[in-house]
Amino acid sequence: MTTPFDPARFLPDDLLARVRERAVTHDRDNTFPREDLDELRAAGYLGILVPTDRGGAGLTLTEASVLQQRLAGAAPATALAINMHLVWTGVAKVLQDRGIDDLAFVQRGAAAGEVFAFGISEAGNDLVLFGSDTDARPEGDGGYRFTGTKIFTSLAPVWDHLGVHGLDTTSADAPRMVFAFLDRSDAVVTRDDWDTLGMRGTQSRTTELHGATAPAERVVRRLAPGPQPDPLVFGIFAVFEILLASVYTGIARRALDLAVETAHARRSKKSGTTYANDPDIRWRIADMALAYDALPPQLAALSTDVDTLADHGGRWFSLLAGVKHRAVSTAKAVVDDAILVGGGSAYSAHSELSRLYRDVLAGMFHPSDPESAHSAAATAWLGPVSS
Repeated sequence: MTTPFDPARFLPDDLLARVRERAVTHDRDNTFPREDLDELRAAGYLGILVPTDRGGAGLTLTEASVLQQRLAGAAPATALAINMHLVWTGVAKVLQDRGIDDLAFVQRGAAAGEVFAFGISEAGNDLVLFGSDTDARPEGDGGYRFTGTKIFTSLAPVWDHLGVHGLDTTSADAPRMVFAFLDRSDAVVTRDDWDTLGMRGTQSRTTELHGATAPAERVVRRLAPGPQPDPLVFGIFAVFEILLASVYTGIARRALDLAVETAHARRSKKSGTTYANDPDIRWRIADMALAYDALPPQLAALSTDVDTLADHGGRWFSLLAGVKHRAVSTAKAVVDDAILVGGGSAYSAHSELSRLYRDVLAGMFHPSDPESAHSAAATAWLGPVSS
């Protein structure tokens, strides 16, 4: 008999309690949660998606999604930051499951406690994975030198390796999108410029690349620009969207739990009973629960499809963009309602709901944004726009 998956084995209640307590300070002081990372590393969390024969926990993407929902309920910024490391380990798993072992070094490094960060986003680049303003200059020995600026580089103060992409315009077969991994060096400059409304603990600072070199063994793909079915691109998109949706689903659950606690604690002078007996409050919380309840099954189904190599063909991108879009939209609506249930105290800066309200807004800035999610869905159902 298979032992049921127990999230508390990897994220025990006492660890989450410490993470939740520290989240207040990191949000207030705009600092990175190093203590959270240290505890998660010690617990083997950086290797949850790494196979057991390489030193990891051997979990599925489905199980990692559940864990990220649980972690986000304690500290959304910590969960979102760790997400970007888990994306690369998840991509390594997606490739290995399909017989491609190009990211074995990611798996071994993660199992050893090394941190991998995601350096793809660029200001104004709505092509995301399919184009880049970063120059990728071939070195002649298979390596590349990258020059450009990346934004929203989560884990900026602590990463050991940065996965980036750039555009090679000089090789004989140019243009080519080049995906590679960089180590820290003098050619990589991290600006101290993360001062945001929410998700402050991610410290997703701007990263300048000044001819930063990736050796040949760390260059993992050279692809034609634009959409195409390479497993690396699929893996990045699939894991990124599912784990992002997981974080925002975790925020929705925490907001719902706080609303329930508040409804039982607040008493009405008019009725003399708790707000849990107020028909309007009951309706509002029921509406929140009905919306939230749809998210975990969607995430479980779609992540299982990735784990089991299901074939959705041309619908994959709309399904993945859709689950991220729904998770963010639903989480924002649930937090809005939780604020109303909480009353005036929820508007105080020290309120956890106040922090969730600010954190959940970050979801709209992650790919896929609402416009691209709708475009992907329209193309999947209607076909491309005719000329």
